[in-house]
Amino acid sequence: MAKAMATKYFSSFTSRYEKLLGLSKFASFDETQIHSEITALRSIVMADHTPSASETIKILATEPVTIVGRSQIQEFMDFYGGEGIQHIALLTSDIISTVTSLHARGVEFLKCPPKTYYDHLRKVLASGCESGKHPEIKEDIDVLEKLHILLDYDENGYLLQILTCPLQDKPTMFIEVIERHGHKGFGEGNFKALFQAIERDQAARGTLFTAS
Repeated sequence: MAKAMATKYFSSFTSRYEKLLGLSKFASFDETQIHSEITALRSIVMADHTPSASETIKILATEPVTIVGRSQIQEFMDFYGGEGIQHIALLTSDIISTVTSLHARGVEFLKCPPKTYYDHLRKVLASGCESGKHPEIKEDIDVLEKLHILLDYDENGYLLQILTCPLQDKPTMFIEVIERHGHKGFGEGNFKALFQAIERDQAARGTLFTAS
């Protein structure tokens, strides 16, 4: 679950969730990691991150960072009327079947990366699997490309992810569909592709820049 937060409350997010829910800091990302030339954001992830916990609870808070355009987080709060849940991640054991089924039911997904993303992915995985540097991916990259599903990996495994378009007729809440194979992160390798996809969606709506 990801919550869009106003900057004035963002700094107290960690302490509040530690006290209220017993969560601890799992990860954090700033505008040097999640940005474009136009907008950026900062994020903190809280989780049930203890030796006895399963890390099944993850709550992410994000705040807007303005460069020259309107951050996707600021856009959400402008249209939602304040802070709120920007998106919810749903775990699936078969993302290809899930996305195919949702497509058939009329759900629209962000068309994230260009063809070069998948061309690069094929080359990296081919060389990495031969040397044992990357996990073996069971899914067909051609199918992932057709469905616009992103892939990220680390030393523990890999994950597959995709974002829906906003569920309503305004740019507020959307859904992330994710499948994990040992990878417990947030798809950091896909931050740029996802961020740019959302910005393209903003530009198409005409909401990337506020009226002067």
